[in-house]
Amino acid sequence: MLLLGVSLAMGGPLGKPLELKQQTPIADLEKKPADFVGKTVQVRGKVTEVCEKMGCWMNLADPATNARVRIKVKDGEIVFPKEAVGKMAVAEGKFVKIELTREQAIERAKHEAEENNKPFDPSSITGPVTIYQIQGTGAVIE
Repeated sequence: MLLLGVSLAMGGPLGKPLELKQQTPIADLEKKPADFVGKTVQVRGKVTEVCEKMGCWMNLADPATNARVRIKVKDGEIVFPKEAVGKMAVAEGKFVKIELTREQAIERAKHEAEENNKPFDPSSITGPVTIYQIQGTGAVIE
């Protein structure tokens, strides 16, 4: 399955086919996230980062505004290829709000730092954290 996911990645669909006809600007999600929670959205942006270990998430940035959003999937459901960094991508899924206690936020940040071989300082998390991201159902790397 991993080989199939990588071979289809560049120019081919990942996950379910994209269904929406209209894209939501990433800047709109960033400015008024509460307006989009629970809704299916489609976004387009430049891939700035991909999960180094499992390919279970990728970050997209709008080249015009630098607004950013994360597309997250269950491990193995879709494998975002590391080679996608620097390329444009279109992704679709449900926009969600995740509220974490300080302890949960520390665990999440620690896990992410370990996945990407980056240093992590727990004191950088000072309180509860609210995260908005897209639960990805499909994507196309252009």
